[in-house]
Amino acid sequence: MQRWRESAKARAASRDPHPQHNLFEAASAYVVACIEDDEDRMEEATGWVDPNAMVFGINELACRAVISLARERNESPQKVARDLLGLPAV
Repeated sequence: MQRWRESAKARAASRDPHPQHNLFEAASAYVVACIEDDEDRMEEATGWVDPNAMVFGINELACRAVISLARERNESPQKVARDLLGLPAV
């Protein structure tokens, strides 16, 4: 029992104090920080994952948001995306 406690303590001490984040956590944190104009949190989130992964995560978040709004509004994703960006309808 004592040996198990010692090994558990050793494992806990050797853990990275900065837990790993997945790209969706990073993208979500980054986008929310952008909305709130929090440059410190934006910078922190960009350090969590590779820049290419961040771009992919932000793209995936944007796609899911547009799809969700399109369903909610009963409109096409194209119309919703253009509306959000202030572009004229095609």
